[in-house]
Amino acid sequence: MRTTPITDNLIQLTRSGFVNAYLVREDDGFTLVDTTLSRGAGEIIAAAKLAGGDIKRIVLTHGHSDHVGSLDALKDALGVDVYMPELDARIHAGEAYDGKLRGGWPKLATRPDVRINGGDTIGSLETIASPGHTPGHVSFLDTRDRTLIAGDAFATVGGLSTPDKPKWRFPLVWYATCDRPQAGESARALLAREPARIAAGHGKVITR
Repeated sequence: MRTTPITDNLIQLTRSGFVNAYLVREDDGFTLVDTTLSRGAGEIIAAAKLAGGDIKRIVLTHGHSDHVGSLDALKDALGVDVYMPELDARIHAGEAYDGKLRGGWPKLATRPDVRINGGDTIGSLETIASPGHTPGHVSFLDTRDRTLIAGDAFATVGGLSTPDKPKWRFPLVWYATCDRPQAGESARALLAREPARIAAGHGKVITR
């Protein structure tokens, strides 16, 4: 796993060369945003320790396997609260959902302690609804410095791209997007918030 300090409050964790999670520094320790692929819990916990803190909570941008893959192992190891978007949590729980799903939706033993929606605040992070890639996808804006942790609302492999248009260098996010027109609308709304930087689920952090 590659560990990349971005700002005083943000550390990017990259596994398999292209799957990102983020540690957000708060007064009590770290908020972990997303958990990458399976079998990554030990490396993620070690990265937080090396950075001088403990993981105090886990928040998720959406329910795809490359973002929740290590969730069960982290929950078992840490016992911290897990925050998941409301609609994606309903899908994982097997509650009624009639729409089309794309991408990997693994079976999870973990049920979120808190189901989140746009407007909710978790420490320094403001939750912004950004549906389309998945039905309940959310992004997080750090209110201290306007860093946008965007999950798969954007990808930055080979430059900034949105899930509504295929990109030949990295088509994965486009393929896994449930509602491409809605994802495009969400991306435009996020850019209208004028983030200082975009920390996506795949690719480098881009400063704007």
